[in-house]
Amino acid sequence: MAAPQKLRPTLDELWAQLCGLPEHLKGEIIDGELYVQPRPRPRHSRAISFFDQRLGGPFDHDPQGPGGWWSLVEPGIELPNAREVVPDLAGWRRTNLPELDLDEPIRQVPDWICEVISPSNARHDLAVKQPFYARCGVSWLWLVDTRQQTLQVNQLVEGRWLITSQEPTVRLPPFESVELPLTQLWLAGKG
Repeated sequence: MAAPQKLRPTLDELWAQLCGLPEHLKGEIIDGELYVQPRPRPRHSRAISFFDQRLGGPFDHDPQGPGGWWSLVEPGIELPNAREVVPDLAGWRRTNLPELDLDEPIRQVPDWICEVISPSNARHDLAVKQPFYARCGVSWLWLVDTRQQTLQVNQLVEGRWLITSQEPTVRLPPFESVELPLTQLWLAGKG
């Protein structure tokens, strides 16, 4: 006699599980599965802060900067087959998302995502989230590894990631108008 098949939880059941997670954990629901991870450690958080300050400032908050973007740290986004996906940092061109409703989940695919790779999340970010972002149509995906001191810039071309740069440089697409002093990022926390 065959063992009974285990039923997959519904999206509502997964949402209830996600909402019931302890504060030291964060979760995402992607392709009908709940992924749970620990909250970021200081190295990870400082990298997110670095990019939020260097890009979110001039492209979102600073009226003297180039502007044209919304930039959010760890936003809760609802996308096809993902009731809750939480990139480290995400940006939307204001031409694609003219209004940002501060009280509702964002349902628009980000134009740019930055994920900071840590030992606790590397497999999830690379094996689950990177292909998911490609399927959803995210145009740019930056993968930052502060331990290896690399920033990989991926551009989505015809549904596949085209690696446009793996070497740390001072100006990176789609934000070429702002210099990024990556040396400051690699040295963050060392002094």
